[in-house]
Amino acid sequence: MFPLFADAVAVQPIIMTKHPKEGERLRKIVEAFPKITVTVLGDMVADEFVFGEISRVSREAPVLILKHRDRAVVPGGGANAANNLADLGVNVLPVGIVGDDEPGRLLLKYFRHKHIAVSGVLKDKSYTTVTKTRILAGMTHTARQQVVRVDREPAEAPNSHLTRELYLAARNYAHASDALLVSDYGYGAATPAIVTALREKGKLGSVPVVLDSRYRMLQYAGITAATPNEPEVEEALGIRIGQDWNKLTSAGEQLMVHMSLQSLVITRGRDGMVAFDRNHKPVDIPIVGSDEVADVTGAGDTVIAAFTAAFAAGATTEEAAQVANYAGGIVVMKRGTATVSREELLHALDQSPPATRPH
Repeated sequence: MFPLFADAVAVQPIIMTKHPKEGERLRKIVEAFPKITVTVLGDMVADEFVFGEISRVSREAPVLILKHRDRAVVPGGGANAANNLADLGVNVLPVGIVGDDEPGRLLLKYFRHKHIAVSGVLKDKSYTTVTKTRILAGMTHTARQQVVRVDREPAEAPNSHLTRELYLAARNYAHASDALLVSDYGYGAATPAIVTALREKGKLGSVPVVLDSRYRMLQYAGITAATPNEPEVEEALGIRIGQDWNKLTSAGEQLMVHMSLQSLVITRGRDGMVAFDRNHKPVDIPIVGSDEVADVTGAGDTVIAAFTAAFAAGATTEEAAQVANYAGGIVVMKRGTATVSREELLHALDQSPPATRPH
């Protein structure tokens, strides 16, 4: 969830091993995406972008006055993960909550326009749709830069009735899915309690559960895989990793044991990502493409979407991480909350073979 390609504190020498034959295997995995279904249990967020042209400096305060030019509202948070899955060609079933307000209605309209099922997205008058408004400023011929963000959030977590409805929707959808993606931004639609209830009552069967939790990763049990970023790992374990490979692998192994994970991917900004598997040594995967990033907004949602899709299509941990790495490399070159299409992913695979860094 944290920016996928954040600034790194040091630059490592790039020593890579390329795997041309693996590229064909990754292609077959991506080509299988339309055959799979993924349920997304997540916090549905409306990402609002307000664009303004710099007009002058205010007389009231030392601030810029922007002349309004444009506005866009797109899926964010768990809704962005669902949107990415849809653009990857996956059949996606989102489960979450929106309010009876404009951002909520716009999210539902967006999903319907893309033929994404909305029957699992609850609409409730007592709930405020989580909305993150980014104000961007620029001149006519310059790039727009974010100057401030305003967040609107529900006053309290969903009540017991809504929580029960979320559980029922997730149970019904996940039972008919190839994977369950849990996108927990801390707003109450995706919680450890709901996932535990699904697991305890045996409603998930052998369906893999892939987790992205911003604040409470260690509270989840019965998870198959997780895709945290390095700062989230540091916060969860109370450590500082920096550029220490041994500390990083030790942290990953701690999480694998504590959460009983089968797979773990830790994203590391410009340093790429590391894939951990219960039966194999950690694999260090360098970034794909340029590290001159345009925008990191929502990159973590793209990573978990691509990883989950590949995992559901039968990929190994390393293969799913490689697919997610390509997707992440593409999306950070786009402005705003963006997605990656299956065609873009296949094109990227054709351009360069997957690589690893030896240790």
